[in-house]
Amino acid sequence: MCGIIGIIGKGEVAPLLVDGLRRLEYRGYDSAGIATLIDGKIERRRAEGKLDNLVARLEEKPVQGTIGIGHTRWATHGVPNETNAHPIATPRVAVVHNGIIENFQELRRELSELGYGFQTQTDTEAVAIMVTRYLDEGLSPKEAVGKTLHRLEGAFGLAFLFAGHHDLLICARRGSPLAVGYGDGEMFIGSDALALAPLTRRIAYLEEGDWAVLNGTGVTVYDAADRKVERVVRETAVSGALIGKGNHRHFMQKEIFEQPAVIGDTLHALFNPTTRSVHLGALPFDLATVSRITIIACGTSFHSGMIAKYWLERIARVPVEADIASEFRYRAPEMPEGGLALFISQSGETADTLAALRYCRTQKQHIAVVVNQPESTMAREADIILPTRAGPEIGVASTKAFTTQLVVLACFAIAVAKARGSIDAAREAKLSSALTEIPSRASEVLNHDEKIQAIAAALLEARDVLYLGRGTAYPLALEGALKLKEISYIHAEGYAAGEMKHGPIALIDEKVPIIVLAPPDDLFEKTASNVQEVMARGGKVVMISDEKGLATMGERLHFGIPIPPCDPFVAPILYAIPIQLLAYHIAVLKGTDVDQPRNLAKSVTVE
Repeated sequence: MCGIIGIIGKGEVAPLLVDGLRRLEYRGYDSAGIATLIDGKIERRRAEGKLDNLVARLEEKPVQGTIGIGHTRWATHGVPNETNAHPIATPRVAVVHNGIIENFQELRRELSELGYGFQTQTDTEAVAIMVTRYLDEGLSPKEAVGKTLHRLEGAFGLAFLFAGHHDLLICARRGSPLAVGYGDGEMFIGSDALALAPLTRRIAYLEEGDWAVLNGTGVTVYDAADRKVERVVRETAVSGALIGKGNHRHFMQKEIFEQPAVIGDTLHALFNPTTRSVHLGALPFDLATVSRITIIACGTSFHSGMIAKYWLERIARVPVEADIASEFRYRAPEMPEGGLALFISQSGETADTLAALRYCRTQKQHIAVVVNQPESTMAREADIILPTRAGPEIGVASTKAFTTQLVVLACFAIAVAKARGSIDAAREAKLSSALTEIPSRASEVLNHDEKIQAIAAALLEARDVLYLGRGTAYPLALEGALKLKEISYIHAEGYAAGEMKHGPIALIDEKVPIIVLAPPDDLFEKTASNVQEVMARGGKVVMISDEKGLATMGERLHFGIPIPPCDPFVAPILYAIPIQLLAYHIAVLKGTDVDQPRNLAKSVTVE
């Protein structure tokens, strides 16, 4: 989603603003811009498309100034062009905005009747002109923003720059994250800590409804009721050095190949090798007393939640519901008091998931979150934080965040099973030991990269692709199809293999590749039977299994991708890697924008 950066600096800020926007590219965007003050007047440079277009504009017509704001926009209201690109400005104020102003049409009519004209199609312009109206009435910038905020309905992160005020930025958040950074005689605003990483590690996160007035020496924070409040300043571990591509062509490729390391890092935080047991740390309630678990997430995170449902029900013997956040929040079900609501989100800021979390809080649920951002809103509102250790994930299509989510959820399932007495110490040690083998096994899977690239070339012309799996491989089939759609723009669908005869088998012919995920579990024989049915109808089968599994199909397979032998419990973590590589190589061969696929954003912070 849109990215925001603001700087009150000592020197020229334009290069720093652009650098900050580079670090926000992973969120997805279709235009970019910055605004600074020159001799007290607002100067803007904006461009449609990628950030390089803005850089070219700045080279043609540079801007100076020691204060400024910047923005990467993902279009919601108004087409993605330069006119609608942020910052949106009047002669008196420039605004950058993440989110949606739901009542902007009402505000626009009111301001138009007062004689104010509109130049863009954006909802943000209503905010800029409303602030201008109050400035024209003689209010100070702080008073004008404060009054405007009370008029706005919707979700937003906002930052304001004012003509004639070289030492003033104002920002506000409602449903969209903002961080304030502290420097030496400098102050910063960012959508997340990554945007500010090279500038400062001293960060304060605004809480829901907060707004803040910054100058070069500090910040005054107000809550939604305009009362002065203090927000904790903390040292963030995020480093700007973590976001380079290294020797890799794309961030997505780099992040796929980082998985052995980050899986190991995640395990190290949860597993005691001496006792061969999982430790989640001190918990505020007893897992043994939880009668029901509700797992809520979106997209790839929902697929990890579906896999966790299998684990929790089969190993821990606890009933589990897994639901998509955007559906759950509007269904508003009754929930048994004392249940556990488990939320999964890479960013910890996903709007639908966050709204569902807050609903579950009203239903007196214990709240646990699996997040890659331990300083995120969800993490701050949870009873239990189960952090993944993936590090910054820049590619929009999630890879290492997904597999580290699975590692955390596998450990969580073991912990719940142990607390409920569903497994004994020997079973716990066996499952935990299987997890410890994953980093090295993941490295073995990555050694098949060249073979998978060759398979990708053979599938390049496909218009439709089907993914099949049973048990925990069914959510993986959904994830494989999602990855292919996201970055290659090829239509793909994931199905439970047992559902093939209930309709999808009608799609199969020699032009439709079938990707079959068949780990060596108790469902393998049934999956193999489905593969035979597909091959009998001319389907071009790519099977992912261990050597023994591939051998059962003989030479009738078009392609086989071997996976090292592993306990079926951990198979989803390993089997995720080849479907990521396959999607990646197909997208590269098609020439798509792998790291920033069209129409997608990294973090969906609006509905």
